[in-house]
Amino acid sequence: MSTATSKRLHTYELTLRELQDDDIGKLHQLSVGVGWPHRPDDWRLLLKLGKGFAGCDKIGRIVGSAMWFPMGNDFATIGMVITSPQLQAQGGGGWLMDHVMQQCRGRRLQIIAPRVAYRLADARGFKPVAIVHQHQGTAIEPNEPPVPADTRVRPLKAADLAEIARLDLAAFGADRTAILKELVKRSEGTVLERKGRIAGFALCHRFGRGHVVGPVVAKDTVDAIALTAPHVAKHAGRFLRVDTTQSEGDFTEFLKRCGMEEHEKVTVMTLPSPDAADTEVATFALVNQSLG
Repeated sequence: MSTATSKRLHTYELTLRELQDDDIGKLHQLSVGVGWPHRPDDWRLLLKLGKGFAGCDKIGRIVGSAMWFPMGNDFATIGMVITSPQLQAQGGGGWLMDHVMQQCRGRRLQIIAPRVAYRLADARGFKPVAIVHQHQGTAIEPNEPPVPADTRVRPLKAADLAEIARLDLAAFGADRTAILKELVKRSEGTVLERKGRIAGFALCHRFGRGHVVGPVVAKDTVDAIALTAPHVAKHAGRFLRVDTTQSEGDFTEFLKRCGMEEHEKVTVMTLPSPDAADTEVATFALVNQSLG
């Protein structure tokens, strides 16, 4: 089934086109208009890693967006579904999302949905599978016990990419090697070694109002805290954010002790429902809400 490249709303007609690098300024204005924290550089990274569409009015202004991010050959995330409230009420967001889903045909899909996107995804058959808890605030230097005796935490090196991609695949369930390669260029990272092998990692990169720690991939909360603590310490006194599916327990208590209270909740939704996972590691913090 084809999806129309223009849509008449009650007040004007929208046209559809692919997003381009030259759109970054307009996209930044769009996200600021709905209160999202993305900087032009955040948009620049997303356009490098994904594809998407702009909904434009008759004078060429971008009044809506939607993107998708391929991961391997059979999986993608959907993100940056943004419209003005008036446009959303007239079906503009759903129209943009339908175009993205048509591009992703044959892939398993995930969207991390705030309230408006939840309704769009639910209407298209997505099912909720988890809640993401957004923690943020001015970081307080942690006072944590040393890492377990059989481990050490060290800075990440470029040569670690293949091993952290293997761990990320085990935790996330899709191949994000290309995304990690770009993130490593822009991040400071830590890896946790156990018996000479990398057993977990964490990246910290610029985003929005400050920095974000994520992804964090580890065997358990002890390892996740050990990997995250150096980044919190480095950014003490500055804005820091961690998005996690951990609703309670030692990791979330650690974040709160470090000045990052829960700010917002959003929903992870998938199509179709994912298979049950039983892996050596888990994802304790997301890259961001578009990339999972």
